[in-house]
Amino acid sequence: MGTPNKDEFEGKWEQLKGTVKDKAGELTDDEELEAEGEVQHAEGEAQESWGKAKRKVGEAFKAAGDKINS
Repeated sequence: MGTPNKDEFEGKWEQLKGTVKDKAGELTDDEELEAEGEVQHAEGEAQESWGKAKRKVGEAFKAAGDKINS
């Protein structure tokens, strides 16, 4: 597994912020904050997935280049 990229890190950060908002909304009975947190968490998951896909494509190209150069 390669080094996580910017999208993966930012996605994880958005997930964390979303979880905090979600839980804060639950504790304060603020449905709007809770919903905002759930959306932010889901967006973070999507961003992290996009980052993982980009990394895997890059790794595949590198592996193919390494085979060609051997």
